[in-house]
Amino acid sequence: MKLGNYISGAWVDGGGSGVPLVDPVLGDELARASSEGLDLEGALDHARNVGGPALRKLTYAERGALLKSVADTLSENRDAYYAAALANSGNTKADAAVDIEGAIFTLGYYAGLGAKLGDVRALHGGGFDRLAKDKAFQAVHIAVPIEGVAVHINAFNFPSWGMWEKAAVTLLSGVPVLVKPATATALLAHDMVRHVIAAGVLPEGALSLVCGGARDLLAHVTSRDVVTFTGSADTANQLRNTPALLNQPVRFNVEADSLNSSILGPDAGPDSAEFQLFVKEVGREMTGKAGQKCTAIRRALVPAQFLDDVAGALQARLAKVLVGNPRNADVRMGPVVNRTQQAAVLQGIEALKKEAAVVVGEGPFEPADADPAVAAFVPITLLRCDSPDSASAVHEVEVFGPVCTLMPYESPAQAFALAGRGGGSLVASVFTGDDAFAADAAMGLAATHGRVLIVDETVGEASTGHGNVMPMLVHGGPGRAGGGEELGGLRGLRLYHQRVAVQGRLDRLEALTSAAAEVSF
Repeated sequence: MKLGNYISGAWVDGGGSGVPLVDPVLGDELARASSEGLDLEGALDHARNVGGPALRKLTYAERGALLKSVADTLSENRDAYYAAALANSGNTKADAAVDIEGAIFTLGYYAGLGAKLGDVRALHGGGFDRLAKDKAFQAVHIAVPIEGVAVHINAFNFPSWGMWEKAAVTLLSGVPVLVKPATATALLAHDMVRHVIAAGVLPEGALSLVCGGARDLLAHVTSRDVVTFTGSADTANQLRNTPALLNQPVRFNVEADSLNSSILGPDAGPDSAEFQLFVKEVGREMTGKAGQKCTAIRRALVPAQFLDDVAGALQARLAKVLVGNPRNADVRMGPVVNRTQQAAVLQGIEALKKEAAVVVGEGPFEPADADPAVAAFVPITLLRCDSPDSASAVHEVEVFGPVCTLMPYESPAQAFALAGRGGGSLVASVFTGDDAFAADAAMGLAATHGRVLIVDETVGEASTGHGNVMPMLVHGGPGRAGGGEELGGLRGLRLYHQRVAVQGRLDRLEALTSAAAEVSF
């Protein structure tokens, strides 16, 4: 079977033999994907010239209703998506739920924001700026949808959520979307788009899909367009240097994998609730999606006096996690996405072992109900670096799998500095019952992180977790994390709008803003 590409209002098969999509447990070929021979320039033109005008004719409330219809369509077909996530990504049911239900929830959230914005087609910043002695001459800032297309190049780990969280914001903004999922796990994205297109819930040209390689796609973007990328920092840097992005001012937003940290507070000894919450969270982040999350905890920073206690507690917790074929109901962690990724993770572990000792993951490893000769499993690996100040690899090598490194700190300042050694991260979490340390951590980590989660006993049960990306909050981070920003409620819309200062007579400006929704972004 060859996956279709949906472009220019039709399903089109790419030429040639295509790239195989493989079951990472059984090694079976599931489908092939190809973009060979596709008119990608025509696909972008169709999105701009057909999808764009159709979306911009609608109000924010009407576009929000479209998102609700998309969410409803996906909800009706969710059982098929769980099967696809199991077969193509090796997801356990819990891991697939994060991807599938997270997408549906985010679509619903942005549908609700559209309803709140109402039946208007523009936004304004609120308030007027007086420009002269005569108060009749003033200015106001408004924002309107850009007139291009958004090209979303997504990562392999979240083929559902990664696609729809970006598409939700883009479509609500009134901008058409061309989705380029990672080919290795494109089956789920393909099936979802096929159902949405069949349901007829979006205007023609509003949503396009290319399952095969990107080929010359970026050669055809223009200064009116937006390109977003989720994936490795190395690939992001390669994309930044493509001629189309170098030679014209294309909006380019990056969310890259990063060396995220979790910090146990100096007050949180082995008998504290915060200690237990920290151990639970590190263990969960190591094993969820087999550690294949851009927000996963890669470095666990612990007061030196508690390092042995944390290592022992994590060792005991991780020993209870059965790794193997997710078709086995007792399995709690599945494989990485394919054999290529397996090799990359194992190579990364070897690099870390030059500076850190293995606490968990050494010795024989036998996944349950799976043949190691064909499957893509990696053992849960916890390392320990006792001299993090003088180390480099643990702060630079991001191993995209079930891998985390423990390291001690002697002072809060050292902990925050070590977290910053990641070069810019998506998220840091802090587990402490000490209000002063919590405040210092928030300020000490803010400049090098996109999000800081602070947990104590009182919010331990309510916490949405270190790795979960909520649509109300900005997702992104500085430096290595890409320097981009997405989601964040209405803040996410600004990437797809042009903000303009309008000067003129006050009563005219007041009339203009009366037909726009006030948004502070």
